[in-house]
Amino acid sequence: MQTGTMISLALYFVLMIAIGLWAWKRSTDTSEGYLLAGRNLHPAVAALSAGASDMSGWLLLGLPGALYASGLVEAWIGIGLFVGALVNWIVVAPRLRSQTESYGNALTIPEFLANRFPDKAVALRVTSALIVVVFFSVYTAAGLVGGGKLFETSFAALFGDVGMSDYMLGIWITALVVLAYTMVGGFLAVSLTDFVQGLIMVTALVVMPLVVMFGAGGEAGGSLKDVPVEGFLSLTQGLTLLGFISAVTWGLGYFGQPHIIVRFMAVRSVEEVKTARNIGMTWMGVALLGSIGIGLAGRAYVERNGLAIEDPETIFIVLANLLFHPLVTGFLLAALLAAIMSTISSQLLVASSSLTEDFYKLFFRKQASERESVNVGRICVALVALAAIAIASDPDSEVLGLVSNAWAGFGAAFGPLIILSLTWDRMTGAGAVAGLVTGAGVVMAWIALGWNAALPGMDAGLYEIVPGFIAAWLAIVLVSKATAQAPTPQNA
Repeated sequence: MQTGTMISLALYFVLMIAIGLWAWKRSTDTSEGYLLAGRNLHPAVAALSAGASDMSGWLLLGLPGALYASGLVEAWIGIGLFVGALVNWIVVAPRLRSQTESYGNALTIPEFLANRFPDKAVALRVTSALIVVVFFSVYTAAGLVGGGKLFETSFAALFGDVGMSDYMLGIWITALVVLAYTMVGGFLAVSLTDFVQGLIMVTALVVMPLVVMFGAGGEAGGSLKDVPVEGFLSLTQGLTLLGFISAVTWGLGYFGQPHIIVRFMAVRSVEEVKTARNIGMTWMGVALLGSIGIGLAGRAYVERNGLAIEDPETIFIVLANLLFHPLVTGFLLAALLAAIMSTISSQLLVASSSLTEDFYKLFFRKQASERESVNVGRICVALVALAAIAIASDPDSEVLGLVSNAWAGFGAAFGPLIILSLTWDRMTGAGAVAGLVTGAGVVMAWIALGWNAALPGMDAGLYEIVPGFIAAWLAIVLVSKATAQAPTPQNA
């Protein structure tokens, strides 16, 4: 790897760790400071942090790869995600910011649910925390697999022979850098690094398609109309009803993603949620358009220049290495790492907060001091990371294939539960437990029976979030109505 690329990557790593050290001095003395940055996030930081922790490497690898392989029809998943995120900001964000503070100043989603439904507090905290920790261990592992493969293909020359595979070296480097700033600086460090990483990501997503189309040396750049694939620029070519539903309903998952909605809890005030929403949705719109542009323009460039790409999901990496100065290449690869690391850090912290607040303090040390709680949180971050490393150690373990299942599991288990708990006064604790269990159970059963779509937009089946979300919503409503206390009759 050339010196310029190494310099860019080194600067990126140093910047992330420096932010973690700065955050350590600012807000890690209390649980609220470590887990929610004292509920004092600037709207822009909250917005970009939510976006960066959401998109992960999928934005620079998965979506461009799908568009490269199949054309514009794959953009439906991006459209569904954009609509889902917008509704999430409008419906959930302001209510969650307000109600998590009013219901006992809850610091985690399980704690909020327990405070909202005190008659089922223990069941809700334990069940929801188990779902959070298990799914996020796998989700984090998927991110580490992405980091391992990125190092395996692009960064191996940086380190030479160190006695382990380039893949495992990449996993450990990715995990250790994330751990360094997450353990030290907590939520503030995670949010600030996400903010910087979000800026890096959107810059890369804007620059690359423009350079591919207009700056790659005239005719070498290619034109989309020259791509010799029928219907490549059609939004409906080959699209089935099941494929359409499976793609656009990814947006339903937003309502139940703990690592995303926890950002809403940390905004400085309810009034500033609207500002954060406008910033966040602008970022997301630009980022999605850039991602789509990379896939389409990348296919045009490859076709025009007769190149061979074995894995469509590597198109971003291939173009970064072919078209840019080494310093810029390092920046672009840092953007890919930023997408991966921003999600991993958020997932580690949310899983850690559930272990600390909903297990350790609930069952072992109810009167734990603030400093003890923060230190236990740091230990839990490391434990979840080690579990994720163990899962990710096998590159053929199909962990990446579980990402869509984890998204569906969270979306179905928590989505209807969060929406109704914030908007429906007649919801009961029994209904909340029923929705949580039903949503997760239906998703897992749907997958086990093989009825789910293998990939977004494919017609192999229906994406499991659809039946899971509907079943959870019905379970909450029906059980709540059945268990609601009848009004006490008045004496004549």
